[in-house]
Amino acid sequence: MQPVPTLNAYLRSKFNNDKIRVVTRPKKMDSLEVYIGEEFLGVLFLEAERGRKSYIFELPILDFDLEDTGE
Repeated sequence: MQPVPTLNAYLRSKFNNDKIRVVTRPKKMDSLEVYIGEEFLGVLFLEAERGRKSYIFELPILDFDLEDTGE
């Protein structure tokens, strides 16, 4: 699971943000981490079913993160 340049390009294009970066995880081979700059965004998991690959993006949102929005 090492398509980092392709996933970088896809996410940067999809979210119109050149600061997004996908990096490998040091102790996990089934997933990748996603950052904007130095801020952790979430985890990409690989799912392979019937010969097709897909990536599941898990973006955790903590309750105190919502308090910072001012809404």
